[in-house]
Amino acid sequence: MAETYDLVVIGTGPGGYVCAIRAAQLGLKVAVVEKREAHGGTCLNVGCIPSKALLHASELFEEAGSHFKKMGIKVNKPQLDLKAMLAYKQQGIDGNTQGVAYLLKKNKITPHHGTGRIVGAGKVEVTPEKGDAVTLETKNIVIATGSDVAPLPGIEIDEKQIVSSTGALELAKVPQRMILVGGGVIGLELGSVWRRLGAKVMVVEFLDRILPGMDLEIAKTFQRTLKKQGMEFKLSSKVTGVTKSRKGLKVTVEPAKGGDAETLEADVVLVCIGRVPYTQGLGLEEAGVKLDERGRVATDGHFKTNVDGIYAIGDVIDGPMLAHKAEDEGMALAELLAGQSGHVNYDVIPGVVYTAPEVSTVGKTEEELKEAGIDYRVGKFPFTANGRAKVNMTTDGFVKVLADARTDRILGVHMIGPNVGEIIAEAAVIMEFGGSAEDLARTCHAHPTLTEAVKEAALAVDGRPIHM
Repeated sequence: MAETYDLVVIGTGPGGYVCAIRAAQLGLKVAVVEKREAHGGTCLNVGCIPSKALLHASELFEEAGSHFKKMGIKVNKPQLDLKAMLAYKQQGIDGNTQGVAYLLKKNKITPHHGTGRIVGAGKVEVTPEKGDAVTLETKNIVIATGSDVAPLPGIEIDEKQIVSSTGALELAKVPQRMILVGGGVIGLELGSVWRRLGAKVMVVEFLDRILPGMDLEIAKTFQRTLKKQGMEFKLSSKVTGVTKSRKGLKVTVEPAKGGDAETLEADVVLVCIGRVPYTQGLGLEEAGVKLDERGRVATDGHFKTNVDGIYAIGDVIDGPMLAHKAEDEGMALAELLAGQSGHVNYDVIPGVVYTAPEVSTVGKTEEELKEAGIDYRVGKFPFTANGRAKVNMTTDGFVKVLADARTDRILGVHMIGPNVGEIIAEAAVIMEFGGSAEDLARTCHAHPTLTEAVKEAALAVDGRPIHM
């Protein structure tokens, strides 16, 4: 006899497990389906969490080898134990995935491990690696299967020499030479890890800039900073082939607009050209669920597909492929299914690059405001003029506040600098409440803190920064 639920969520990444927990809090009987042994999806298993562990460890490794002496701390040159560092990373993964399993149990959510497939109205078939398939009957189905690595045509990823972001988290040794295909967030984060650990890293990017979609001034400053740290860049270029030899890899690179090719040598090629929605094997075509022109599940703006009782959230639908965006969608959908008024404000979703320095952004960029014909004012403040950044020797970067020229309402905030991945939250909060640059400028900030740079940038919108 089939098990019956109010809601079955396929996928337990940040969107899926949050949706399930919120629905259970609201009184729904919930089951989740997860193909991995551990919950947490790409983010916790092979994405956000393990990459941040390696970013943190590699930053401390570089700090000990370069900055400690300036602060009066005498230590021997740090020695890398990569095996132990990878074990530390795995410990972080295990702690987080086990935490999700505990939360599901605490909220009386039934977990099913196996591949989920929609086989009819209100029916999900779960096929485990071992044993018989089971059918779950439910009033509602949520597709929260996330995304997968975007392939590069003609390049076969073996996760040893030619790796995706997944393989880049498991390299057995530090490569001497790494070529990074793609100048987006994930690639730059992982490239910075291996550069700090000793690799010579070159970025090959098809566009004439890195971090497409982010504020251009921030992106240019970031590229200069990474170049100063030792990372090399080939912009407006494309990788057209990779061949293996006994000495390593030979990488063919051509100008994006056409022209003579050149051959570069590398030990590892990291392919990070983006991600694609994961919709294979879900039975969507048979169920009549429509996809859009980019292969994403099409929804009505409230997460509902064209088929009654089937919904979708996270990377599998339109919008930025960010874990926190998926979480907010999961919360909102659960509330809608329970008869409440769930909502996601897509104008206030922060984005962060967790390098050193960090990059963070929320709201509109200058380029978007210009294209929309919106009159705006800019306030900027550098970390070189921030007292805390000075004594910490972390002065690279600045804060930029964009405000409506007529109403002073904050339209966007963009930062590059120390800990800005945390600092961006205050910008998101004030924007969520429709706050102005004046509101931010008149909010008392503790001294000495890095957040004072945000206050000064808000003051600069009106041309009155104090410390610059």
